[in-house]
Amino acid sequence: MQTAVPRLSSALPLSRLAGPSCIVRTSGLLKTANSDSTQCFLALVSTASQVGPVPIATANSESSNDVEIPVRITIPKINVDAIVGPLGLTEDGAMDAPKDPAEAGWYSLGMRPGEIGSAVIAGHSGWKNNIPTAFDKLNKLRNGDKISVVDDKGAIITFIVRKIQTYDPKSDASDVFNSSDGRAHLNLITCEGTWDATSQSYSKRIVVFTDIEE
Repeated sequence: MQTAVPRLSSALPLSRLAGPSCIVRTSGLLKTANSDSTQCFLALVSTASQVGPVPIATANSESSNDVEIPVRITIPKINVDAIVGPLGLTEDGAMDAPKDPAEAGWYSLGMRPGEIGSAVIAGHSGWKNNIPTAFDKLNKLRNGDKISVVDDKGAIITFIVRKIQTYDPKSDASDVFNSSDGRAHLNLITCEGTWDATSQSYSKRIVVFTDIEE
């Protein structure tokens, strides 16, 4: 089952952020940047107007009964052991962000990790004053590295990195949220690259694509 994410019509109000902010539109990805904390987060929006809304896979009631809610993510290769909380969409149509830089966020309107399709977990990187964040070292992962998700029943589901891809601000990234191969995937997203204080933007976005371990 698929649904189209509402198109983002305006930037987030300044009152939602701790300091001066900027919303950077992309084709399929959107980043909210805070120049006070130099934080970066990938959010979900539709593609550019010439492409139309991105169809985002959403969990159906039958498959959701078999897979539980993710509550923690561990990535031994980069020493990640982070709480995972649910994220929805803001009223502006963007994927919300974790409130704590040390935590990750699961897009709860999509697939659960372990369901057929592509589940998405995102996290911050590049916090102010070098405060550690959940996905600071995401770009250190390589094909074959393992990522585990713990659900609210204590079960552990392991995924194996298949590829790491960077996107520029105009890339179509609908493949981050959708798959059609009949397998379960988990995709991790964050920002990387050079921080541009003028444009209030990082130069790249990084996505780690993984497949469930079988």
